[in-house]
Amino acid sequence: MYLPAQHKLPREFYARDTVAVARDLLGKYLVRVVDGIERIGRIVEAEAYLGPHDLAAHSSKGRTRRTEVMFGPPGHAYVYLIYGMHHCTNVVTGREGSGSAVLLRALEPVQNVAGRTSGCGLLSKAMGIDRSLTGHDLLSDDFFLAYPPADEAFEVIVSRRVGVDYAREWADKPLRFYVAGSPFVSRP
Repeated sequence: MYLPAQHKLPREFYARDTVAVARDLLGKYLVRVVDGIERIGRIVEAEAYLGPHDLAAHSSKGRTRRTEVMFGPPGHAYVYLIYGMHHCTNVVTGREGSGSAVLLRALEPVQNVAGRTSGCGLLSKAMGIDRSLTGHDLLSDDFFLAYPPADEAFEVIVSRRVGVDYAREWADKPLRFYVAGSPFVSRP
């Protein structure tokens, strides 16, 4: 029997190049335990945000109360609110102090996930993730990422990130990764 808690991604997984982590998160499981029930989704879309020099990254504004977790140790959650209503889930990556993270954009429901999961706000809502989880250690027992029960081959599509046109030349950087043909990707 597959038990996701026995297959958690180790801290070293996150403590690498952010682009590599974003790509490697595809196919991994996001697990959130709510009221004793495991909600599991397979990551099918992610975007890399490379730190203060990346004008699309929140850390480009420097260290603030909101972004402090991005500068902390890798393997922690950075959850923020957009438009006053949608939570976005990120994983902190790279070396401590780098200000880099990967935004999770879409999940394929695997177990106990109700609602749509195509888009960062919908994903967070379906998984029961909100700002109270900012700074949460992703090696915990109630909110973590895990290797799937078996490796699955899939084609990775690389494109520009979504919704960052304000970031000038950084808007066109190929830092969005998604599983080709997945019906759960937020947009082609």
